[in-house]
Amino acid sequence: MARYDFKKQIRSFGYAWKGIKCCVGREQNLGFHLVASVCVVVAGVLLEITRTEWALIVLCIGMVTGAELMNTAIERLVDLVSPQRHPLAGQVKDIAAGAVLVCALAAAVVGGIVFMPYLIGLLTGRM
Repeated sequence: MARYDFKKQIRSFGYAWKGIKCCVGREQNLGFHLVASVCVVVAGVLLEITRTEWALIVLCIGMVTGAELMNTAIERLVDLVSPQRHPLAGQVKDIAAGAVLVCALAAAVVGGIVFMPYLIGLLTGRM
């Protein structure tokens, strides 16, 4: 039976963090999603959303950020294996970008479901 290697696990987390850091500030769409995430978190704090609503928001932020990181990885891999333009390589990139869009739209719907009652309450003076 193999022994658990704690040091190896820590190194793996380090590599993962390095991967995130190499995208932040360099990937325009990831930057947009991170700014939107900060705005959503601020709104959640100000509107005092419930624990369940926080869980939904955190899941959505993780889903969209993870999808964006995966999209970036796929785009870079495609660029590596197919430096010249190729229709199939373009389709792979488009499909990965489409996956991010689906996640972002789902997150926007969840955001609407969570925040709309609070915003309506503020506008109608019921909060």
